[in-house]
Amino acid sequence: DKATDPSIPEENWECIQRFCDQVNADIEGPSLAPRLLAHKIQSPQEMEALHALTVLETCVNNCGERFHNEIAKFRFLNELIKVLSPKYYGTWSSEKVKSRVTEVMFSWTVWFPQEVKIRDAYQMLKKQGIVKEDPKLPEDKILPPPSPRPQNSIFDTDEEKSKLLARLLKSNHSEDLQAANRLIKSMIKEEQEKSAKVSRRVNTISEVSENVKRMDELLENYKRQELSKSDQETLQTLFQRCEKLRPLLFRLASETVDDDEALGK
Repeated sequence: DKATDPSIPEENWECIQRFCDQVNADIEGPSLAPRLLAHKIQSPQEMEALHALTVLETCVNNCGERFHNEIAKFRFLNELIKVLSPKYYGTWSSEKVKSRVTEVMFSWTVWFPQEVKIRDAYQMLKKQGIVKEDPKLPEDKILPPPSPRPQNSIFDTDEEKSKLLARLLKSNHSEDLQAANRLIKSMIKEEQEKSAKVSRRVNTISEVSENVKRMDELLENYKRQELSKSDQETLQTLFQRCEKLRPLLFRLASETVDDDEALGK
């Protein structure tokens, strides 16, 4: 109640943080908190609903995977949809609250791409014309790093950036929140580029292995007998493809010097 008090225009960050701590401390916290927050987000008092949305986003940032799992269930997502839908509270919810709910749901589709129910719920809103277009997320909007993260994620391995991010996220100054958001975006981009490189390397090595294996089989046959015209053409095609892949393999190897196992492959 204190964290969402509508009589206070500014966020009460001390109470919000205490609420997050309570969610983390209580074994039932991650399942009870979303229900409490949904009730407040549906409040007819605009300020109470907006404060509750801030508490929700702060919990997503601070309360871990069990909380993420709860907000990704239709049971909770439907409570957010009710705020937007004209069949429920959409007719009297303020535009500001509806805009924030839309932002929150859209941001989760970006940050939790593995959560199919979030994407389905958001796409349904677009299909029904309740959401006309994807919102532009404001610079000072803090979005959570996705969870679960891959092993050796930059959020875990780059200690310096992680410490800086943690410090910025705890700040109440909007310029620090903007800096945190830019840092998260750059770290996510770096993560995606790293992931794309790994994927490209794995796919290339797999293609080369398959090509070489097929070439070996054809060359074995060639030792024993004359190859048919179609086999000769296949052999030539495989050879040309391998020639094209050779410089790519060299480049991939030079990018992989910090990973002995991958370099070995």
